[in-house]
Amino acid sequence: MKITFTARKVNLKENFKERAEKKLRKFEKLFSENAAVNVVVTLEKNRQTVEITISDHGMVYRAESTMTEMNDALDRVIDMLMRQIRKNKTRLEKKIKTGAIEDFIMQTPELNDSEEDDEDYKIVRKKRVIIKPISTDEAILEMNMVNHNFFMFINSETDEVNVVYKRSDGNYGLLEPSAE
Repeated sequence: MKITFTARKVNLKENFKERAEKKLRKFEKLFSENAAVNVVVTLEKNRQTVEITISDHGMVYRAESTMTEMNDALDRVIDMLMRQIRKNKTRLEKKIKTGAIEDFIMQTPELNDSEEDDEDYKIVRKKRVIIKPISTDEAILEMNMVNHNFFMFINSETDEVNVVYKRSDGNYGLLEPSAE
């Protein structure tokens, strides 16, 4: 795994980098050696945010946590990533190295969560929506009018299906289709 550290408004100490690398080594047996791991640490008003993104063979795993201490946020993010992998174990076995996920699950202590071990996700509602060509600004306006966190539309500039969404920081994001 190739680990990249990014620091925003903070200087990362070597002991934090070593600690993060040690914790991320737990995931080495699950991903190829070409897996890209991006660790972003941000300091905002005495709050430290640690975000880890792991990309491998078109699959992306991401977790983020904000706490007063950088090391506590790192521990929480690692736990969140473990939980994601454990929860999606059967789906991931098809894409991750054969047998490695079973070893990973057995070595990782169970967390006291109310996780569902269902084989399939439960869809409780299905809805058909009419999507029309509009601008990104119009899509954000419509999303806010219906009080949703996301809105699917056809981008009038590109004629492709896009999704705008409201981020946790209050800003907006745009999802565009890509083959890579």
